[in-house]
Amino acid sequence: MTDVRSRQPEAAPAPEPAPAAPRGRRWRPADLRDGVTAALLPAAGLLIAFSVWWLVARLELVHPAALPPPGDVLTAFRLGQDRLLEHTVTTTGEILLGFLLSAVAGVLIGLSLAASRTVERMFTPLLVAVNAVPKITLGPLLVVALGWGQKPILTMVFLLCFFPIVLSTATGLTTTSAELAELVRSWNASRWQAFRKVRFPAALPQIFVGLKVAMPLAAIGAVIGEFQAGEGGLGFVIQQYAGIGDTATAWAAIILVALVSILLYAVLVLVERRSLPWVRETTSSR
Repeated sequence: MTDVRSRQPEAAPAPEPAPAAPRGRRWRPADLRDGVTAALLPAAGLLIAFSVWWLVARLELVHPAALPPPGDVLTAFRLGQDRLLEHTVTTTGEILLGFLLSAVAGVLIGLSLAASRTVERMFTPLLVAVNAVPKITLGPLLVVALGWGQKPILTMVFLLCFFPIVLSTATGLTTTSAELAELVRSWNASRWQAFRKVRFPAALPQIFVGLKVAMPLAAIGAVIGEFQAGEGGLGFVIQQYAGIGDTATAWAAIILVALVSILLYAVLVLVERRSLPWVRETTSSR
């Protein structure tokens, strides 16, 4: 007798859920709060600084000839607004051009130091020596060698800016994590592929540190250069008006130098965040 066993039909496998469509980051109320905080905190810091300045001038803790009240500086700016803004454009152009030149040269020199231990040992002491020389002492020599105008000013900016960029570039390229280095070796990648795909992207956060250090130095270098060889610019204005006792206008020019530095630094930080979005996602935040 044949034993016929009943078989139950096999259950069909459940269909896999379709992957969710990528969605953009939704706006949250916290974003507005963060944006307002980011705008108000710097404004509050400036307000406190100007309040302290007004109090010091009001109590005459510093002679008014050296530190005029904020109101006098504002009046001087209003009276000479067109002239001051024209010189601001001149100084800003010198800062940007000198900074770009030092950034290109600094990254290239840093690449050379990172690529060869011999080159590093040969030229690092020379670079340290050049950086250690007080740059203001080179001003008259630059005027003699290069004449008046932009050439000595840009040279002064370059001398102040290039060393932090060189140091940060060389450090970033020589401190690639062991995990990434092992990954590159497992791929049998060429030296150029390893540099382009791993080492240079991994060094970019460190390079931007050097760039951010160099940006305020570029403003300092431009002003020092204008002291020595300038025929215009905010450094020229500071020297000219301080020499005739109009310290209010000189302070207006000093504040404009500070504002230009803040603006350019903020633009550089924005470029860093746009260029390296993974840095904030993979590091701890305060």
